[in-house]
Amino acid sequence: MILRALMASARTFVLPAVLLCLLAGWASGAEPAKKPTTQPASADVPQVKIFDNERFAIDKGGTGEISAGDTAWMLISSGLVLMMTGPGLALFYSGLVRRKNVLATMMQSFILMAVVTVVWAIIGYSLAFSEGNAFIGGFRFAFMRDVGATACEYAPTIPHTTWMVYQLMFAIITPALISGAYAERMKFSAMLTFSVLWLLVIYCPLAHMVWGKGGLFNAFMGGRFPAFDFAGGTVVHISSGVSALVAAIVMGKRFGYGRTPMAPHSVVLSVIGAALLWVGWFGFNGGSALAANGLASSALVATHFAAAAAALGWMFIEWLKSGKPTVLGAISGAVAGLVVITPASGFVGPMAALAMGFIGGIVCFTSATTIKHIFNYDDSLDAFGVHGVGGTVGALLTGVFATKLINESITTGTAAKLGGLVDGNPGQLVNQLIATVITWAIAAVGSIILLKLVGALVGLRVSEEEEYDGLDITQHGESGYNTEDAGGATLIRDSIDITEREKAMEA
Repeated sequence: MILRALMASARTFVLPAVLLCLLAGWASGAEPAKKPTTQPASADVPQVKIFDNERFAIDKGGTGEISAGDTAWMLISSGLVLMMTGPGLALFYSGLVRRKNVLATMMQSFILMAVVTVVWAIIGYSLAFSEGNAFIGGFRFAFMRDVGATACEYAPTIPHTTWMVYQLMFAIITPALISGAYAERMKFSAMLTFSVLWLLVIYCPLAHMVWGKGGLFNAFMGGRFPAFDFAGGTVVHISSGVSALVAAIVMGKRFGYGRTPMAPHSVVLSVIGAALLWVGWFGFNGGSALAANGLASSALVATHFAAAAAALGWMFIEWLKSGKPTVLGAISGAVAGLVVITPASGFVGPMAALAMGFIGGIVCFTSATTIKHIFNYDDSLDAFGVHGVGGTVGALLTGVFATKLINESITTGTAAKLGGLVDGNPGQLVNQLIATVITWAIAAVGSIILLKLVGALVGLRVSEEEEYDGLDITQHGESGYNTEDAGGATLIRDSIDITEREKAMEA
């Protein structure tokens, strides 16, 4: 059955995808992004001492220049990435659930903006980015020790605090993405406990392995398997997507799933959320250049092109399959394209981005519909179908399309003389595959253990009665859509939800 489904999908998109790939290869002769000219020292650009100690030594002459332009861009990018969680993801996800769960779904994204910030300040940032071993950092930066206004090795033209808070925004949105899989049925206490543990046990080690000094996959700071991940294909999307699949399986389906209609209550909210995600992703990927330069511009263009191509790819295949191009399909495709291009955004050109986005949109559509139906799991909002599958496709295609013509830093560090398949280096595809498989394993095994632990401590699911009443009322004592005749503090449950509950209980 799986083979027939994949072959049916292949007939629809292989030819246009191949044509786009050929165009991408032809366009690989584009001019490389130029390195920015060093800004002269002035009163506005103070000379500072780069953070330096025996365990976090640098080799940059001991002095760096804080660039006002770079700092401004990174502060803006930090705000854009935070906007992706709230209101972006909060609106996108809350529109896809039933009305009785709209506030609870928004709360899951909003509260993580607070919780992850505190955990990041205490220990999370240090575990991810202080020097340790190939798998996890140490305690050098715990409680924000030595994190100040001077620069650090990771970003020598911006304050250390700016680098730290930019990375915090990635840490916030990643566990929030997982909530799409367990929407409408996880206890609030379980969500908080699982998210904190997941951040420390899975996210921080992966962030260190990919971006931290000496990390296992760090292509520019001594990684054993130098994999290219510009903005978080493995760290953010594969890890959250695979964990989402595990959560959906471990927790089981929503009561009434497959028998009771569970259509999105407001696609309007989801469209607004998707648009905010699209804009915020410019900071997510463009900001990962860590400077206001040509590479940031290239990454932003690749991001936009991939989102556009994926939206069209998802829409067209859905149109062919069902006879109607849905709004939900178009916005889901755009998000899928943004996911796919994330690891490659700083390594590929515009035409490669179009090809990756188009391929990703169709593959993610197949995963969120055909594959999900075949295996019959309840990934409520398709967190795995979009982020897990999209992140995997993006990580692997990065090994194909990454080129030194776009990112000259590929010719330095442990990735010396390496590019992707288009640069004649098939070995990079192997590195991408290794990083992908290990990320899958860490996320899957780690999530199973954490979910079982949280289940034993506080319980994972609300009761069947609470689920049918809705998480807004049962978990938070509020309703997202109170009627005018709900006097005082009285909360009126939607009659549709009550009828739905009665029918499901009878079934």
